[in-house]
Amino acid sequence: MGGPARGVALLGGGFSTDEDGLLDDWLLSHARSSRPKVCFVPTASGDAPAYVDQFLSAFKPRDCEPSVLPLFRRQLDDAALRTFLLSQDVVYVGGGNTANLLAVWRAHGVDHVVRDAYDRGTLLCGISAGANCWAQGSHTDSFGPLTFLQDGLGLLPGSVCPHYDSEPGRRTSYRESVARGMLPPGWAVEDGVGALFVDGCLQEAVSRRPGARLYWVQADEDHATLERALPCRVLAGTA
Repeated sequence: MGGPARGVALLGGGFSTDEDGLLDDWLLSHARSSRPKVCFVPTASGDAPAYVDQFLSAFKPRDCEPSVLPLFRRQLDDAALRTFLLSQDVVYVGGGNTANLLAVWRAHGVDHVVRDAYDRGTLLCGISAGANCWAQGSHTDSFGPLTFLQDGLGLLPGSVCPHYDSEPGRRTSYRESVARGMLPPGWAVEDGVGALFVDGCLQEAVSRRPGARLYWVQADEDHATLERALPCRVLAGTA
């Protein structure tokens, strides 16, 4: 019959921002293995060493096999890089600059490999730029001021806006980009939210803090923005 389920998870938090670890625990619960191989890809931050250390400190104690894929001091040839990424159960992409992330991935062929990994059942996920990259388009500060980016990988239909409730101007600017048709309709992720998509369809939305929301944002025929809040299950352990 059909192939493996293809999953993308958008994270409004995780090891780099949250002390309770709830979103990362939720993420690992959706991996295809009981002891998943989890590869952190810190390209968007320029492979910042402190960011890598944060990931390893957070994931080494968990029941998983963490690893890191550096690209600015790349160590693997094309064949080894492909074999390594395709062996992962989870590819976890860090935050930073979305435009730079996509450009570096394309220069190294990572964009093609993660597509193949996705088709084979690897769970793709990330925070901020690491959430933006999977969609067709995204809302980003990659160029300084908040703006739109139209050349994402397109594994998740539509667009993504991170930090919807926490960064000044995000909500207004994203809504305007969708209303003007500069971005397709899409998902606005508040901090603290996790959203799992299987084969492009929303399967589950959760929150590590009460009141945090996932929104579907679209424009009507008069170019007015329509915003619909999706219910989020509050994760156990949330105060």
